[in-house]
Amino acid sequence: MARKGGLSSKFYRETKGVKVTGGEQVTAGKLITRRGDKWKPGLNVIGQMHLTAKCDGEIYFTRKRNNFKKVATFVNVRPAAKAEKK
Repeated sequence: MARKGGLSSKFYRETKGVKVTGGEQVTAGKLITRRGDKWKPGLNVIGQMHLTAKCDGEIYFTRKRNNFKKVATFVNVRPAAKAEKK
């Protein structure tokens, strides 16, 4: 029986993960990660599973230790106005 639509599990794994790298310029509404609980939203980032940029700017990552001494990676966006000044 043929599959009617959607992605098979083989190709679905390839679509998950980080879509942009650190230092890359993004616009507001751009998808940063897809289906990942490894990354947490930081400054100017919205979402829980799918993280999106809240404003135009440059991507950077930070790592912080939470109350349970587990390291979490936060995805942040440095706004474009501040990025131009540096």
